[in-house]
Amino acid sequence: MKTFAILPIKTFGEAKQRLDEELQPGPRRALAEAMFCDVLVALRRANAIDQVLVVSSDHGAQRIAGGYGAMVLEEPDSGHSDAASQGVREAIELGADRALLVPGDCPLLDPAEVDELIARPAPARSALIVPDRHGTGTNALLLTPPDSMAPSFGPGSCRRHATEAQAAGIAGEIVTVASLALDVDTPDDLATVQATLAATRGNAAHTRGMLSQLLRSQAR
Repeated sequence: MKTFAILPIKTFGEAKQRLDEELQPGPRRALAEAMFCDVLVALRRANAIDQVLVVSSDHGAQRIAGGYGAMVLEEPDSGHSDAASQGVREAIELGADRALLVPGDCPLLDPAEVDELIARPAPARSALIVPDRHGTGTNALLLTPPDSMAPSFGPGSCRRHATEAQAAGIAGEIVTVASLALDVDTPDDLATVQATLAATRGNAAHTRGMLSQLLRSQAR
């Protein structure tokens, strides 16, 4: 089966607004770019991903995506769910049999865990729902086929996706993936990622470097 990874990316200048008390606009943008790069690296290393499709109106994001071999769908800046749906439609036109919808702010994403998720046995029509660390939001959706159900991200989306999968008559399963649980929206999320990076080695190189740079600048 041909599997596309779809990344809807907001305009970097508007990203991570909930970190405004921790970071100024410039560092917030730099952090968003660094996390995006780490997600692209992980997806490129995942053997089960045939193509990465980035959906964004941000020219910087488009340029970065192209540098990592991803396809780009330029669309007006819209909500995460709308952008994901646009990516799904494009992926189907390009021959995708399955779509992995992932965010650009999970810098710890592990290629091996991506491969394990995609290899997980599932019916021909299914939705694997990957929750965030709180168990309420959705940090990834693996849809077979890509249009088996409409994505509906945002608060409470984990339960909502499970309910909508049942309503659509497809097999829905909540699957925990450790490296997809940690996205960065709030100062607490950022602190958790920083602590995880401090306790590990060898991944999220761009985010590691950016956070180290930010810590050095704050210490001055």
